[in-house]
Amino acid sequence: MELSESVQKGFQMLADPGSFDSNAFTLLLRAAFQSLLDAQADEAVLDHPDLKHIDPVVLKHCHAAAATYILEAGKHRADKSTLSTYLEDCKFDRERIELFCTEYQNNKNSLEILLGSIGRSLPHIMDVSWRLEYQIKTNQLHRMYRPAYLVTLSVQNTDSPSYPEISFSCSMEQLQDLVGKLKDASKSLERATQL
Repeated sequence: MELSESVQKGFQMLADPGSFDSNAFTLLLRAAFQSLLDAQADEAVLDHPDLKHIDPVVLKHCHAAAATYILEAGKHRADKSTLSTYLEDCKFDRERIELFCTEYQNNKNSLEILLGSIGRSLPHIMDVSWRLEYQIKTNQLHRMYRPAYLVTLSVQNTDSPSYPEISFSCSMEQLQDLVGKLKDASKSLERATQL
């Protein structure tokens, strides 16, 4: 698991007993899990009276760091030894490591369901259809006289059995720009596969 420097710093602040006593650590950890797993959760979870003595900027930074680490651990299906190793590297004491691992194990199934519902891959374009539309007037009865293209992309998502469509309207210049960018991407992909 690779975490950004900002996340690592936030996590190290969370490990410091001088910044977060045992009760504040427990509350913040539970708030991080709650904000990830409960769609109805709001920022009020950080308004607990036992967290009032902590600078709000530090509190939010540590909350974001904890949530990021929880998501990364869930994404990699981390076990207790992996969690413990990283937490020890961040200078967590034994009690906090045990608390974190217990909380993680209690919420692991819900976390995996949440991550599984997000999806694993981007949709694939299966077909493209288009039609030329000529706009003569607007809703306000102003004369326009300009062509527009209505483009519909049929996409397939490997995580979902349905085949949704993505539709958009664009001018001739915008369509030419899109085609040019797609050609550039295709050439880049060709060059990359030839190396």
